[in-house]
Amino acid sequence: MQIFSVIFFVAILFVVIILSNAIRVLREYERGVVFRLGRLIGGKGPGIIFLIPIVDRMVKVSLRTVVLDVPPQDVITKDNVSIKVNAVVYFRVVQPERAIVEVENFLFATSQLSQTTLRSILGQSELDELLSQRDKINRELQTIIDEHTEPWGIKVSNVEVKQIDLPIEMQRAMAKQAEAERERRAKIVHAEGEEQASRKLSAAAHIIAENPIALQLRFLQTLTEIAADKNSTILFPVPIDLLAPFLDRKKKD
Repeated sequence: MQIFSVIFFVAILFVVIILSNAIRVLREYERGVVFRLGRLIGGKGPGIIFLIPIVDRMVKVSLRTVVLDVPPQDVITKDNVSIKVNAVVYFRVVQPERAIVEVENFLFATSQLSQTTLRSILGQSELDELLSQRDKINRELQTIIDEHTEPWGIKVSNVEVKQIDLPIEMQRAMAKQAEAERERRAKIVHAEGEEQASRKLSAAAHIIAENPIALQLRFLQTLTEIAADKNSTILFPVPIDLLAPFLDRKKKD
């Protein structure tokens, strides 16, 4: 009787193991690539998947977007400047069967392809182009990497160059160039201001020449502004035009 109990327990355990290997549950973002005796029979999921024990083998593939960090790469630009550049690649699997069958490890393959493409494309560009036209470089990288990963069932949605590390000597040269450019703009603005001021003064001189009394009014206005400070002692010349009536009267006497 004890032997039958052991056999019954072993049989139940065997059935549980078989069922655990035969029933799989895949999430919404997962797909299962099923091989039957080594042959691809297709992708399944999401939900409950039934497999034939020992005969079927399933490989899970995630359909979510993968954020791949491309490590810093040493790049020599077209104008012979040595820089370090890193980037980030956004991609996802759109055909799970190809991602498993066509390439051994699609994550590693995409990473290596991104590194080589990054060095190749940036090596064909000049430094000024890399700094000023980064969006164009990103689109070019995305197009090339997506074209090469399409046979693997992978869609590259975006590529972003994150950081460009310049040599210290180049950073100093660019800082001097930027400072010189700021000084040039400041001088231009100052010269334009002087030109506008001279035109305004010339126009004011013409108005005063046509109306001499305007100069006296401006003189009195200036005295009013200076006299606002009660602690000030003001010495000012008196225009001869203000004394002319008194001088004429003195002559008549």
